Amino acid sequence: MRIGELGERAGFRPKTIRYYEQIGLVPEPARLPNGYRDYEESAIGLLRFVGAAQSIGLTLGEIREVLAFRNRAEQPCEHVLGVIDRHVEGLGERIRALESMRRDLLRLARRSRLVPRRRAAYCHIIQEVGSH
Repeated sequence: MRIGELGERAGFRPKTIRYYEQIGLVPEPARLPNGYRDYEESAIGLLRFVGAAQSIGLTLGEIREVLAFRNRAEQPCEHVLGVIDRHVEGLGERIRALESMRRDLLRLARRSRLVPRRRAAYCHIIQEVGSH
C-alpha cells in the first residue's frame, strides 16, 4: 500500500511516517518501479503501536528501545514497566513543581493587588519578581 493509505489507516500523516523512516523507527519499505513506497500490511500495526506508546508518554527514543526488544525476539514488558515507573516519578516531580509555581503566582497576584499600581517600563508586577 502507498503512504497515503497507510497514513489514513494508521492515523498518521505521510510526513510523519517519512520522518519515522528517516530516524529508523519504522523500516523503509520496498519501492515500486515508479519510486513510490510500498508498505506491507504489518506497517499499520507498527504505526498503531507507536501511536499507543506516544499516547502514554513514551518518547520516540523509548519506543525505539521497545521495538529493539521485539526485533531481538525478546519480551519488552519488564522494560516498559520500568519506563512507565520513571515517567510516573517524573510526573510527580513536575506536578509538585507546578503546584509550587501556582502557590507562588497566587501570592504574587494577591500582593500585586494590594500594592498601588505605578508606571513601569514593562509591567511592575513582573519587574518586582526579579527584585525579590
